[in-house]
Amino acid sequence: MSKDLKEKVLKAQQEGDIASLYVLESQAHEVLKDQELEGFYANILDLALEKLTSTLEAHRQMDMSEVQDFATLRALYEYAIEHYHAGKNKDASALFEVLSGLSNDEKFSKAMTMHKIAADENLDIDNFLDKIADIESTQRMGTFYISEFQKEAQKLLDNA
Repeated sequence: MSKDLKEKVLKAQQEGDIASLYVLESQAHEVLKDQELEGFYANILDLALEKLTSTLEAHRQMDMSEVQDFATLRALYEYAIEHYHAGKNKDASALFEVLSGLSNDEKFSKAMTMHKIAADENLDIDNFLDKIADIESTQRMGTFYISEFQKEAQKLLDNA
């Protein structure tokens, strides 16, 4: 790792600045080896879990317009998706449920509920992406999470 990148990463970690770590993400991909990259993402997750704990203890919701809350929600969503991708549907469902109540953003909360229902129905990630998620529309919306869904998703909601 370059000295400059290492200093920036350490500073962001010390400050609990998840957003800055995401800004450094592409640079980290260019420079870090796989094992170091895993550590980079583990640090983001650790910081996000700390922020989750403090948010829950404060009985508040995260605000998507606040940079650190936004970055924290992104990190926790990526963690939930990792579980879903690994076939750990119960763990993914629990994380999606927490995320659905964690944000003050109604669209995000509804999307997390859809993710939770799909995981609860034991729909694997590939079927979720093919039959429930609308990836093209999500990309147009520019969200970090799957925010748009196909008509098939309504059937899933109706059955839940």
